[in-house]
Amino acid sequence: MAKYDLTSQLAPYLDRHLVFPLLEFLSAKKIYNENEILQTKLNILNKTNMVDYILEIRQQLNLTEDESEPINALQKKREHVLEQLQQLQSEAQVVIGIMNNEEASKSLDGMRDSKSITHFLQNEYGLKPEMMESLYKLGKFRYECGNYSVTSTLLYFYINVMPTTDKNYLNVLWGKLASEILLQQWDSALEELNRLRDFIDCNSFGSTLQVLTQRTWLIHWSLFVFFNHSKGRDLIIDMFLYKNNYLNAIQTMCPHILRYLATAVIINRPRRSALKDLVKVIQQESYTYKDPITEFLEHLYVNFDFESARLKLHECEIVLYNDFFLIACLEDFIENARLMIFETFCRIHQCISIQMLASKLNMEPDEAECWIVNLIRNARLDAKIDSKLGHVVMGAQPLSPYQQLLEKVDSLSVRSEALLTLIERKLKSRTQDIRWGAQDFAINA
Repeated sequence: MAKYDLTSQLAPYLDRHLVFPLLEFLSAKKIYNENEILQTKLNILNKTNMVDYILEIRQQLNLTEDESEPINALQKKREHVLEQLQQLQSEAQVVIGIMNNEEASKSLDGMRDSKSITHFLQNEYGLKPEMMESLYKLGKFRYECGNYSVTSTLLYFYINVMPTTDKNYLNVLWGKLASEILLQQWDSALEELNRLRDFIDCNSFGSTLQVLTQRTWLIHWSLFVFFNHSKGRDLIIDMFLYKNNYLNAIQTMCPHILRYLATAVIINRPRRSALKDLVKVIQQESYTYKDPITEFLEHLYVNFDFESARLKLHECEIVLYNDFFLIACLEDFIENARLMIFETFCRIHQCISIQMLASKLNMEPDEAECWIVNLIRNARLDAKIDSKLGHVVMGAQPLSPYQQLLEKVDSLSVRSEALLTLIERKLKSRTQDIRWGAQDFAINA
């Protein structure tokens, strides 16, 4: 499974705190050596202020050799962290006092403009813009300590008070989004995701490369939201496939994200119309990135190779089971992938053997028959099952009025083009006849 694991490709675009859930997942799946994962955690933790967590990991690694000095160093680090925290809280005491003031909070609830809020706080409570710098530092320090709930509260106040032109505003948006993700507050995380995306899309950062980098980071962070929020299956398609700036970022910087986009399209039956556009992108990027999920779609909708699609479906099941973001989609994915195979196969064949269809769907014949019966009943397909012969007989499915209209428009377009070509040919022939007639008249004259 290590060859299908994308953690090493995702991690460079994630905050170090967001990598921990992925490492915990890998540890539970036992894809890698446990000591290697623990050592990776320790390397990341050493860059944070989570001293207690560092000690816990060291105990799990059984670091017994010459422990006295490292433990003493960690004790000193903990004392230093507590001292820094006290100092930062003291510097931000005025702002924290305003945040805890109920009258101030009630007054601020009716204000939406940052200028009005800043003006009100300056006049009523003596708040100065430079005081907000201490709040920003405290929020960042709290985040490095792993206090995500406190961080979220501090940064929320900062976002409401300070204008978007503030030098720390972008960093605060990233910190707020990370905090909501780590708290698993998915509604709030979606709000912060949209706020951050709007800010990135509406502001310039000095160069095209910097904007591209910001969008690439946002794409990776958004996976946490899209695969946990109830509306995520639609939103990921809208953002990754139909917003050109983000599709370009995926194609340029991170084609491995196609795994998640492909999964979202497969499990989202009402958005199956996006399949055609997705397959085009997969074909374009097949030379840079492939995995069983993208190859499944390519085999089924480009090559119409049902045997290869069946084999890839089995690999897809393994990939999803061992992917942090996709494991919750496993059952929906298998159900919808089988339905896609069935629908595509039925477009080509009218009479289908249940035995053969079961092999295509990676199912036992009895299980496949029950599955097809339920599918016919729920989807109201024009099909019958002949249990004696073990066949599924497809009826002639009439085209919908929309499809009929499309076909007539296409037919009229072809006929109009042919008629136009014929008219042009006749006009050209007539012009030549007139020209030759004029020449003959001139010669005779």
